[in-house]
Amino acid sequence: MKRTVVGAHYGMRDWLAQRLTALLMALYSVMLAVILMRGEPITYPVWKDLFAQGWMRVATLLFAVGLVWHAWVGTRDILMDYIKPDGLRLTLQVLALLLLGAYMGWAVQILWR
Repeated sequence: MKRTVVGAHYGMRDWLAQRLTALLMALYSVMLAVILMRGEPITYPVWKDLFAQGWMRVATLLFAVGLVWHAWVGTRDILMDYIKPDGLRLTLQVLALLLLGAYMGWAVQILWR
């Protein structure tokens, strides 16, 4: 079976990736909202104490990974559907990957510095 160069013909894998990452991000957002709506004012020490806990850093890292993956699948599909010249599309995809990689590195640095 020959794979086509143009078009987003990745099917079920990408559809499922979009749904799972969206679910992951929604669950994290609800969890964070519940934690922050406990009644105490959201001050810097409260925020710092929350993110000092290992489980919160791991949950936030999983959120960031899900966000980057979700963004990559969506960006790649849009570029494949609308940018027809192969060289331009590849250049934009590489730039998107580099930018998303930088964002992921930045998130890791923020969480574990």
